[in-house]
Amino acid sequence: MPLPLFENGGSGSMAQPLQPGEKLPSYISDHRQRLRRRFLDGGPDALPDYEMLELVLFRAIPRQDVKPLAHALLQRFGDFNTVISAPATRLQQVAGVGPSVVCELKLVEAAAHRLARARVLQRPVLASWDALLAYCQTTMAHRETEQFRLLFLDRKNTLIADEAQATGTVDHVPVYPREVMKRALELNASALILVHNHPSGDPTPSDGDIAMTHQIEHAAQVLGIVLHDHLIIGKSREISFRAEGLL
Repeated sequence: MPLPLFENGGSGSMAQPLQPGEKLPSYISDHRQRLRRRFLDGGPDALPDYEMLELVLFRAIPRQDVKPLAHALLQRFGDFNTVISAPATRLQQVAGVGPSVVCELKLVEAAAHRLARARVLQRPVLASWDALLAYCQTTMAHRETEQFRLLFLDRKNTLIADEAQATGTVDHVPVYPREVMKRALELNASALILVHNHPSGDPTPSDGDIAMTHQIEHAAQVLGIVLHDHLIIGKSREISFRAEGLL
């Protein structure tokens, strides 16, 4: 069954759009009001993923039923988090998704990243480890390609910079210990935490991950910089090199 068209530029059949001055059908407007009220009264836990997506889509598509599109997005990507984290090019492959929908989804993603980052930036990282893990999960767990990030700390182990050092493919990201140390010296960092994601969802470190970490650890020791940890972020859990005895 073809999906309805919600935005210009999609494909598929569509119901006739509302004409200027024509009211939104009561079953749609009543449904939207009920969802908003349930969300305000019960919070996000009161709504399943498809209804959370509907709330986001209301703003992008104010005059049509968005439930079919919410279901189509979840069918393609799996869950709410993966939908909002998906690249714009892949989102637009779903019939009915145009620039307005992409903008709303990416706005939610950006807000989540900023909130999580604010909980760790300029704070002692080792004393707020759970917040750091939550931030890493929020920003990296649902990426479709590997990304290698560097968290730079000062002498008090306060996070002074968080930078993406490299982005790679679905199963590889190039990392150069010399560039890592160069940037640490530029920031006058006293310590480092390495973070990268495994798009497969399994955070188990590869032989390459372990070898690269030891290369960076050795280079850091030569320069008097502490490597606190290397975190590998999977879909639902993470692995700490320090906790696993790999550092």
